[in-house]
Amino acid sequence: MCARASLKLARGRLYDGIVFHRVIEGFMAQTGDPHGHRHRRLGACRTCRPSSTREPHVRGICSMARTSDPNSANSQFFICFDDAHFPATTQYHRWGQAIDGMENVDKIKRGEPVQNPTRSSP
Repeated sequence: MCARASLKLARGRLYDGIVFHRVIEGFMAQTGDPHGHRHRRLGACRTCRPSSTREPHVRGICSMARTSDPNSANSQFFICFDDAHFPATTQYHRWGQAIDGMENVDKIKRGEPVQNPTRSSP
């Protein structure tokens, strides 16, 4: 699913109150599944391709989450806590970067699985 489709889901309130179900300290927080299932698919988007840039994911970058299939991006996305300077991050579709509000991202509870996970605000 591309950013445009995710925006439509956001406007439809799909993301209101969902949990950050995968949170890796020093890397990212992942959300986007209204049912809280780690690998649930809401429909893949063939137009959401990996980034064409070789620039690393840095603090605040938002990207579509996916499986090992590069065409499997769906409603799930992640936001980077810190700079992620490893080659695999170039395989994900970057769609935005937080320019403020990272203090709220920093408050997301960490863990895999997350105990009492943080929910998004409506």
